[in-house]
Amino acid sequence: MASAVTSSLNVIKNVTVIGGGLMGSGIAQIAAQVGQSVTLVDLNADVLKKSEASIQSSLARVAKKLHKDNPSAIETFIQDTSSRIKYLPDVSKSLDDADLVVEAIVENIDAKHKLFASLDEAAPQKTLFASNTSSLSIKEIASATKRKDRFGGLHFFNPVAVMKLLEVIRIPETSDTTYQNLMAWGKSVGKTCITCKDTPGFVVNRLLVPYLAEAIKLVERGDASPQDVDTAMKLGAGYPMGPLELADYTGLDTTLFIIEGWHKQFPDNSLFTPPEKLKHLVKQGKLGRKTGEGFYKYNK
Repeated sequence: MASAVTSSLNVIKNVTVIGGGLMGSGIAQIAAQVGQSVTLVDLNADVLKKSEASIQSSLARVAKKLHKDNPSAIETFIQDTSSRIKYLPDVSKSLDDADLVVEAIVENIDAKHKLFASLDEAAPQKTLFASNTSSLSIKEIASATKRKDRFGGLHFFNPVAVMKLLEVIRIPETSDTTYQNLMAWGKSVGKTCITCKDTPGFVVNRLLVPYLAEAIKLVERGDASPQDVDTAMKLGAGYPMGPLELADYTGLDTTLFIIEGWHKQFPDNSLFTPPEKLKHLVKQGKLGRKTGEGFYKYNK
């Protein structure tokens, strides 16, 4: 029965994004920009207001870049894109026509299980499910549903409107048609898509998070200063940001959350051992740019 549902490629036209934070807002925006009908859902009305304001601000930047000195085209682009996005506080009202649901809520497996179990009951059989998780197992998230053949991972990068990469994750149960639909949709919203199995951190974070942790351990041991570690990687490896600058930018709590989750799952893998200095900074509330201090101090 399930295979019949996904027996042919479908053009994804109606997208529901759940979670109105930075990632969810960005995903909603890029889908609307290419002509898709989007519903952005968040239970918190204040979050939805911030989402709308964030999308409007981002659209203004995109429009100016696309249309430069043509005020009429800029205004039309913003209005047309905005008209394709609905903002709802109720998940159940967003699913009737959904071809694809993308989840972008908090990185908590219980919260995701609860959400997807309810979505599975309410969504049409045709609806594909995807999670934007950056660190949790897609298979584990999908276990809350009865449509594992129509489930995959779509891992975007922040800021979504700017970053070109999309990691498309398939689990063993993901049907070929579902995978092809997710890849086609990713390309339709302007992303370069790569494929990865359901391994911790997929490609980017699997390489990036241990790299950040090793850089922190260098500082922790007193082998080099944060400034020298960052300078070394920028000038010696050609990286645009050093690892400690990047950790501050993404949030030290985010890095700690990911690596602690992996360490709990795979305690024998030394790459996943959380640095003591990272734990200490997070405990002090020094989370990087967003709090004004991490490995460096910032003007808030």
